[in-house]
Amino acid sequence: MIVVMGPHATREQINVVVKKIQDAGLGSHLSAGVERTIIGVVGDSHTKELLRQSLEASAGVERIVLILQPFKLVGREFRPHDTVVDVQGVRIGDGSIVVMAGPCSVESREQILQAARAVKAAGAAMLRGGAFKPRTSPYSFQGLEEEGLRYLAEARAETGLPVVTEAMDADQLMLVIKYADMVQIGARNMQNYTLLREVGRSKHPLLLKRGPSATIQELLLAAEYVMSEGNYNVVLCERGLRGFDDQTRFLLDLSAVPVLKGLSHLPVVVDPSQATGKWKYVGPMAKASVAAGVDGLIIEVHPEPDKALSDGPQQLTPQHFTQLMSEITPLAGALGRRVQSPATIRT
Repeated sequence: MIVVMGPHATREQINVVVKKIQDAGLGSHLSAGVERTIIGVVGDSHTKELLRQSLEASAGVERIVLILQPFKLVGREFRPHDTVVDVQGVRIGDGSIVVMAGPCSVESREQILQAARAVKAAGAAMLRGGAFKPRTSPYSFQGLEEEGLRYLAEARAETGLPVVTEAMDADQLMLVIKYADMVQIGARNMQNYTLLREVGRSKHPLLLKRGPSATIQELLLAAEYVMSEGNYNVVLCERGLRGFDDQTRFLLDLSAVPVLKGLSHLPVVVDPSQATGKWKYVGPMAKASVAAGVDGLIIEVHPEPDKALSDGPQQLTPQHFTQLMSEITPLAGALGRRVQSPATIRT
């Protein structure tokens, strides 16, 4: 249920409505727009219905809107305008295209510094890199952990690029928040509800990846877990679904981009590296993502992919990434958009 306050509602009237909601044992979430304040009411449906008449009669209330979708805070009914997530000056969802780039895994200090310099020179606005690596095999490279986070922080200090990296549990989350600017919840943890709630309480910007077998509704409900704890700094990521063909790693669902942007106010990015699994397909699918209306791309770039400790076949060389950026920029311009460059970042 949503309470829409009138355009001239006072702060005192808004506070009265919020108190009524909280006194009933329900949760309240405010979204202040240019003309109106919207109050989302979450909790037991029976209690909300009992409270409805009292809220409708409250001063300053314009109308009550019932939400039929299972996700309440994520939906456009709660916030009709697009959310912009600010990550140290990089604005995801403001109409521009944000490119996050870097290696699958942080393997050494020199490797991540070299990669960070290369992706910044090519025009990336953020640096990605895994310090904790969830792998299918327990014998595969698992990441440098906190040492890798320190290298990422050093790369940020040199280049000015904000860092996004993955956390897999609550302990790792605290370390990631200490060193990085944005936390990633990977596909394997999309429905780790305990971890999602912890990210929600942290208020740290989040990149939430869709699970390989997850529906769009399940992805939005995962985001709802985070937002229900008060963290609205959520960016959704499409990274491919498990299919039956082995020509690519996953089946990249580009139709999810307009669907998500229609259902939700949250920004949407695409990961063509994880989706395709082969570097030669990353460029075409990155450009297709731009055409689909994506807010950003997350692309794996390694100085020497043939020597990578994880996912080498899907990582671009710096030269290939530079070429891709030179193709994305005019494509975005033809669509009336721009690629957000490092020059626009606050340092």
